[in-house]
Amino acid sequence: MPSSRRRSKSRPPSRFQPGRPQPADRSAGNPAAASAGQAGRFPSDSDREPGASAASAAGGGPGPSAAAGTATPRAGGSDAASRRAERARQRGTRRSRQPSKRPFLERYRTRILSAVVAVAVIAFGAYAYVQATAPAYACETEWTATATPTPGPSQSPQLGYAQGDMGRDHVAVGTVVKYLYCPPASGKHYNQPPLGPIQPKVYGPNDHPVPEGWVHNLEHGALVVLYKCPSDACTDAGQSALNTFYQGFPNSPVCDVPPGIIGPVIARFDDMNYPVVALVWDHILPLQSFDQAQIMAFYDQVGERSNPEPQGNCANPSASPGESVVPAASDAAPTDVPSEAAPSPAGS
Repeated sequence: MPSSRRRSKSRPPSRFQPGRPQPADRSAGNPAAASAGQAGRFPSDSDREPGASAASAAGGGPGPSAAAGTATPRAGGSDAASRRAERARQRGTRRSRQPSKRPFLERYRTRILSAVVAVAVIAFGAYAYVQATAPAYACETEWTATATPTPGPSQSPQLGYAQGDMGRDHVAVGTVVKYLYCPPASGKHYNQPPLGPIQPKVYGPNDHPVPEGWVHNLEHGALVVLYKCPSDACTDAGQSALNTFYQGFPNSPVCDVPPGIIGPVIARFDDMNYPVVALVWDHILPLQSFDQAQIMAFYDQVGERSNPEPQGNCANPSASPGESVVPAASDAAPTDVPSEAAPSPAGS
């Protein structure tokens, strides 16, 4: 008995805890070991389940736990694993939602490029609009006729007025020239056909040939007739009269140049104080309406006499015409100096 108490005191405490899986009964199937070691082993399933011990003693084999040979699954284990997986998934989701740490230019490259393209398009459109609406020339003064001395008894009345010479330099196409007088009877001009000199013809109200073009025609001896809108010349009847005038235009008075080579040029020009103006180099004839007879008399009298570059080998009879006077009647005797026809103007 004493030894039995000491053995029972030294026996380790039971590890059985409700709800935890217990090791399989190693004495299952061995009745001798089971009866001999009842005092020194852990409680078995047969101790906890009397029905199972009875079945074992009757030869029916071990109980349910011993037959399985494995531990009973821990209650709630699958739920804990699911919770761990869910927490891991949530952590990954939070990481994916954190703002990107890429460089600024890389993150906003598309937006920056779109903004740059938009600014470039707007700038180009503004430049094109300014270029399209900017004037191609400028006028310091709109020329006005002034009183001139009356010719003496032995002088022939001279039609039109002399206009101060403004030079004849060539400028690049697109250059905006500022003329001292408008309309100009001289001045800087383009030297690139057909922009200067321009094609001789009747230009309608919706055409806008610039003076840098037709001033080059004047330099070679052409007659240029300008009309202002609104005026009678801008109407259908007025345009018909201008076309009739062009179709019946004769050869030039000095060099006998056929029409259509360098002149006449008939075009709209609004920056002037008169409805109609006829021009030759350094000379101007202002009119209140289109007057074909007056214009032809003016051209016969002063045409091809002051232009610095005659056609072909044709020489000007007078490089310095006398002072003009108040316009007289159109029956003034024109100067008639026959000469050979000349070719089209050279690029000068």
